[in-house]
Amino acid sequence: MDRRLNPLAIAAILLALVIGVIVGGGLDLKRKLFGGDVTSIARASLESMRAQNRLVPFVARYVSVVTSKQSQLMFTSERTLVLPGDVRYELDLAKLGDRDVSWDEAARTLTVKLPEIEIAGPEVDLAAAREYGGGGVLGTLTDARTELDRANRAQAVADLRRQAQAATPMRLARDAARQAVERSFALPLRAAGIADARVVARFASDPKDDASYIDRSRSYNEVMASPSGQ
Repeated sequence: MDRRLNPLAIAAILLALVIGVIVGGGLDLKRKLFGGDVTSIARASLESMRAQNRLVPFVARYVSVVTSKQSQLMFTSERTLVLPGDVRYELDLAKLGDRDVSWDEAARTLTVKLPEIEIAGPEVDLAAAREYGGGGVLGTLTDARTELDRANRAQAVADLRRQAQAATPMRLARDAARQAVERSFALPLRAAGIADARVVARFASDPKDDASYIDRSRSYNEVMASPSGQ
């Protein structure tokens, strides 16, 4: 057998070596950029989220309608206020600690324990506010109209906050927060080629025996395959 290599064989070997160098360099670059395991990637994601300081996963607008009455000197004065306001539901990401992120190798699940949702606001829209009713005789004789307007505004702000704390908007805000945090941890893992893991974000107040969050959590491939990426 002729042990000499023809030019085509030599070219094929050189091409294989070049490809090996490129692939090896690419893998090394990936390890440097994303880390070599789930815990290092999760740690980098955690630091990135802390740097954001606060996350606003959900915003809602409410409208309060309140009426105040005042009786004095045998006269009655009544005023009604319609006041809209926006409320932000926030996560204080600075409260996330290293112990709040844990990796279960056997279950291939990364669990993130979230701080409780905080309500910011309401930010009232005074330009869209509407007031109805006159002071009448009592308003002419006293400062009843001013007092009623002040009372209405205090009641309206308190009512807007009560609406914001109702079960349905709080559930929507918590779901939005979970999804946002899960995406923030999932995307770097997927970029690093770890596509068989799950990310489950939970609040400390979530029932410990409730497995619905794990059940509804999808793999990164499932998340990215959906039209909205959600």
